[in-house]
Amino acid sequence: MTGADPELERVWQEFHGAVNMTSPQLRDWLFAQTSLNDTYPPEPGVDVIDLGNRVLRILGKRRGDLTGDDVTVMRDVTELINRRLDQRPADEIDQEPWRHSLMAVGHDPWRS
Repeated sequence: MTGADPELERVWQEFHGAVNMTSPQLRDWLFAQTSLNDTYPPEPGVDVIDLGNRVLRILGKRRGDLTGDDVTVMRDVTELINRRLDQRPADEIDQEPWRHSLMAVGHDPWRS
């Protein structure tokens, strides 16, 4: 995608505002995850590890190299992160799986 598209600029800014982990941090986190058993219950049809890998690929791209699919993933991930942040568990014991589900898509709530 090329040119100065204001919508692309908005999506880019929102995505990079929501994804607060660096590529190496996300790569290490995804590599360390061998099981989803302890993660926050997934939303129907959402594979956070797959999304995390897609986020990782997007983080390695320049804005001008994004595809339409990349932009869709960026929107979806931003919405997912915002939705999960709104669902922060009150019980501290439930916060670790919640945090891990966010980290799987590139957002560490402890860094906010």
